[in-house]
Amino acid sequence: MAFTFSIADAPDHAAEELGRKLFAGETDFLKGVVAMNGLPEADRKEVCFAGRSNVGKSSLINALTGRKALARTSNTPGRTQEINFFTLQDAHYLVDLPGYGFAEAPLPIVEKWQRLLKAYLSGRQTLRRAFVLIDSRHGVKKVDEDILTLLDRSAVTFQVVLTKTDKIKEKELPKLIDQVSKALAKHPAAYPEIVLTSSEKGDGIATLRSIIATLE
Repeated sequence: MAFTFSIADAPDHAAEELGRKLFAGETDFLKGVVAMNGLPEADRKEVCFAGRSNVGKSSLINALTGRKALARTSNTPGRTQEINFFTLQDAHYLVDLPGYGFAEAPLPIVEKWQRLLKAYLSGRQTLRRAFVLIDSRHGVKKVDEDILTLLDRSAVTFQVVLTKTDKIKEKELPKLIDQVSKALAKHPAAYPEIVLTSSEKGDGIATLRSIIATLE
């Protein structure tokens, strides 16, 4: 089934205010999980963030929460090898999944994390949406297809967030959106709106906050 993908609009005032209030509260690191039995109790809504190594995932989480060092950033691919849970007030968990496309990680470690990722995505009833981060400079690459297919199979709705949009020229945007849309059309779990963000400039942060705050 083909979908028509569009760019997410800026939120209206009410939705923007909900997002602002949600992310203005306490956000804290809860724990890093290395096995399913370490998951915190599923007692609140949660959203997760997935993306290949160095896509800007930690920077985006830091920008969303307004905390410069909440999520660790690293130039070493595969450094984040835990499922990291952050509490967002008492209402949500923000979940930072291990970066995929490990360039330097040994194969057994990659396989271990793939198993954990599959178990988490297929068994977490409180997971409302996965946000898959795609670098605007590269679009959807082959390495992204595995996670998109896994989300399809796990019946987890995912929404693509394009990162680092300040690093490309505006005239390149239509070609990028077309490439991403064509790649997503093959994935039934894809939400039909794409969010454009720049953690450095703050673009799209209010939009993403309001999306998270208004998920049922």
